[in-house]
Amino acid sequence: MHLEAIYHSFHSRFFSERTKKRSETLIVFIAIISFIMHLILIGLVHFNIIQLNDPLHLLNNPIAAIYTPFSFILVYEVYLLVYYLPKSTTIYIGKQYEIMALIVIRRVFKDLSQLELSSDWFSRQHDIQFTFDLLATLILFFLIFVFYRLNSRKDELQDEKKKPSAEIAKFIKIKNIVATILIPVFLILSVYMFSRLIYESFFSLNLLVSSFFADVNRIFFDDFFTILILTDVFLLLFSLLHTDKFCIVIRNSGYIISTILIKLSFGTEGILNTILIVVAVLFGVAILAIHNKYLKVGELKSFT
Repeated sequence: MHLEAIYHSFHSRFFSERTKKRSETLIVFIAIISFIMHLILIGLVHFNIIQLNDPLHLLNNPIAAIYTPFSFILVYEVYLLVYYLPKSTTIYIGKQYEIMALIVIRRVFKDLSQLELSSDWFSRQHDIQFTFDLLATLILFFLIFVFYRLNSRKDELQDEKKKPSAEIAKFIKIKNIVATILIPVFLILSVYMFSRLIYESFFSLNLLVSSFFADVNRIFFDDFFTILILTDVFLLLFSLLHTDKFCIVIRNSGYIISTILIKLSFGTEGILNTILIVVAVLFGVAILAIHNKYLKVGELKSFT
């Protein structure tokens, strides 16, 4: 009984609308402060007032300072992802796609600070990567729009007046428990990885730092999406207890494949990384579109 009271207290504290609003305000405040501090550091390094290790090349141009507030916005997106997990599986997946789009945009800002304009643009690997990231940003933005549009149509096809069955209510409770467990897990992972990034980037004398942080996105999000894959598989198995509909099972399985493709992208570099991200989101959109067609066919059959 005592454990149940702790669970309800913890859940209400982190998953209330009030907490969501406060978190949003706090993240915006931290993002602004971090942006100003990053600019100050760049100025101090530029005028040789201080010297810091900079393997990520984040202190050589004021444009690179945009990278820091975007990192905190990504932290808030991680919270929103967990926040929407008990409420909607599709929105939860959509938040994964939003995170990947923000990662690509953050990389664009970082690359802008190192961009060298030249007449032989497409002969430089770095410039080609920048071009692909720009195109990927537009494609991802459009695919996420389509994904949420398809989700709204799915809601229209379903009977919202129908009360959830006891099995579905149990499944929602399981998702709430999983989401509650994920909050401290991701908080600990975030604090650890962020502290390590700051130390290794600016204060460590280790010569292997540059190669270790060749892709800064792998520092946190590689482990993050590994946990998400395990969570998705766990929820898929539990979902089989309350539904045996083919379209729902395939949809949820497709979402897991999409998450795995995202996870694989962190093990790649360059254009292949960008392609894997776009393919992962495209696959999720296609899965949801086909799922909606199944729902529509089911609705038509019910009237025949």
